[in-house]
Amino acid sequence: MESTLHRQLKTLYAPTSEETEVLVDGYRIDAISDGRLIEIQAASLSSLAPKLKVLLNDHLLTVVKPLAAKKYIIKRQKPDGKVLTKRYSPKKESLLHLFDELVHFKDLFPHENLIIEVLLTEQVEHRVPKKKSRRWRKDYKVLDRELTEVRQRVSVATPADLLGLLPVLPAEPFTTKDLADGCSIPRWLAQKTAYCLRKAGSVEVTGKRGNAIEYCYTPGSLKEVA
Repeated sequence: MESTLHRQLKTLYAPTSEETEVLVDGYRIDAISDGRLIEIQAASLSSLAPKLKVLLNDHLLTVVKPLAAKKYIIKRQKPDGKVLTKRYSPKKESLLHLFDELVHFKDLFPHENLIIEVLLTEQVEHRVPKKKSRRWRKDYKVLDRELTEVRQRVSVATPADLLGLLPVLPAEPFTTKDLADGCSIPRWLAQKTAYCLRKAGSVEVTGKRGNAIEYCYTPGSLKEVA
């Protein structure tokens, strides 16, 4: 079932219904705006990769990735039932969380026909409890997500744009620990960030510091960073 968040973003990018849910080359596309295909993906980008590999050959395409900078969680006993709890989630996504998803586009980005538009949003998430079948599974089910605000909108199309997402450019040579410390992100996210930057051609491996890989910016990669 389509979430409210997904429906709201379709309206944001294509105000008329004639421009949404369009069939292109056998694939259903969320929207078309000024001749550009729009795919909105709140879930993992991995499921989009096979479709994009085909469509990018002949079409301009924008992938819209909403990230939740702030999320208000409403948990009910059952759908439309009594509210059990209301609270803000302690988890806050930043622009750098794009790299957690971009690993699925390692063979697609950068591409001359592709733009990734990152939206930092505020959302409301509706949940109901569910019986856990395994210890490590979530004890809730998400019923719906709603968009309440778009805080920031950033387009990413080039390797330089990826570097531009970093709040601080670490001095080279740098390791993923340097990246994590400088950008105030967990080490696991810094590792994915370095991987994506390397695959996109923004940085390259230049050596090791103990057991840690050292990176430097590729020649000319910093010139285009705003």
